[in-house]
Amino acid sequence: MVCVIVLSTLLLPGAVSLAPGAQTPPPAPVRAAAPAPAQTPAPVSDSGRLERDRVLMLTAGRSMVLTTAYDITRIAITDPKIADAVVVQPREVLIDGRTAGTVSLIVWGAGRRDQYDVVVDPGVTTLQQTLQQIFPGEDIRVAVNDDAVILSGQVSTNTVMLRAAEIVAATKTNARVVNMLQLPGGTASQQVMLQVRFAEVNRAAMMQAGFTFFTQAQRFAGRTTTQQFAAPSFDAESPSGLEFTDFLNLFFFDGREGIGAVVKALESKGYFQSLAEPNLIAYNGQEASFLAGGEFPIPVVQGGGNNNSVTVQFKEFGVRLKFKPTIAGDVIRLKVAPEVSSLDFNNGVTLQGFRIPALLTRRAETDVELRDGQSFAIAGLLNNVTQEDKAAIPILSKLPIIGALFKSKSDRAERTELMVLITPRLVRPLDPDEVPPLPTRPKAFLPAPTGEEDAPTNRTETPAPTAPPPPR
Repeated sequence: MVCVIVLSTLLLPGAVSLAPGAQTPPPAPVRAAAPAPAQTPAPVSDSGRLERDRVLMLTAGRSMVLTTAYDITRIAITDPKIADAVVVQPREVLIDGRTAGTVSLIVWGAGRRDQYDVVVDPGVTTLQQTLQQIFPGEDIRVAVNDDAVILSGQVSTNTVMLRAAEIVAATKTNARVVNMLQLPGGTASQQVMLQVRFAEVNRAAMMQAGFTFFTQAQRFAGRTTTQQFAAPSFDAESPSGLEFTDFLNLFFFDGREGIGAVVKALESKGYFQSLAEPNLIAYNGQEASFLAGGEFPIPVVQGGGNNNSVTVQFKEFGVRLKFKPTIAGDVIRLKVAPEVSSLDFNNGVTLQGFRIPALLTRRAETDVELRDGQSFAIAGLLNNVTQEDKAAIPILSKLPIIGALFKSKSDRAERTELMVLITPRLVRPLDPDEVPPLPTRPKAFLPAPTGEEDAPTNRTETPAPTAPPPPR
């Protein structure tokens, strides 16, 4: 009998959890312990064992089966994106690891409820395996979440650091790449100052030539012109009978004979240079921009039918620069986009009385790698314009020797060249004891007024001592 009682005591936990509705009730000591599982989980003397049993370790992309000692009636998990669970047998739960994280799993049974912490470890991702294969021997660690991919560890060269970030950016197109790879002897500065110099040289040459003959006599008047340049016109109200809007360059008129000539002969050359020297500071991986110019209005017609309305929008023009630095140890990778634009009224359009100019734009975009203090230049942005206009009087311009007097022409040649000189520098903020003193003037900016009785003064003058009287 004693043996039977000991056996019942050993089987007590199993009888309560697996078959709480047994037909034969146990003895009195057993009935006293039976209601406990219905209120709280079965007590465990070793508290450390209880915590270890309730933490389930899982690797992302893998599965495990949780077995219970009772029939499962319901389960719940906090975030199915991290780990998902499904009941496959009355006493088995299949748990699938999705992404790295920790979730809670609650399992209900007949009169019992257990709670587990499911910890999903990221393990070695496919991206990290790819980087280890491409760069063997490099300590590159990859942490992936929904919004970003974080690279950390130690690499040997700048090339490995930059190439690893490029591979991750091409693999994870929708995620932001945070490159925290370290180089031996790398700098602690994370800010880049860009010293930029814009130089634009405009060379222009123009040559114009034309002849106009006219005569004003008592019996007749005459004039020859190609209409390319201004020519005198006849005016009966003028004392001389001629009206000149432009005497051009050379003018001759014989008042007695009434014969004259106007010659257009002009040659001009121009040289123009504009400079802009902006200094920009940008954080590592952040974009900075600069604009020296202005905005011009553009009317925009909105609506339809009879409800048209005109609104004004502004378009920027001038000297613009955008750059994005990436610091890789002692090397700075720059993505630079300089642009120079100017207004062109000759090719503009007129819309409802508004004169809208066009834009002459020269733009470049490139990637370069430099060390601190090194410079590079972008040149060769040329814009060549050549224009030649000719006019002639029929038949008379074909005559030998004197035919050139009945022709006119205008030649214009213009060449614009843009050069951009860029120097990146690694900078850091100054400590309070490193700030240089401000420049001061050696003397007062405005001297105190003298010779005026009403002038206020802030200084006290001491009278000069008088000499003692001579001895007798």
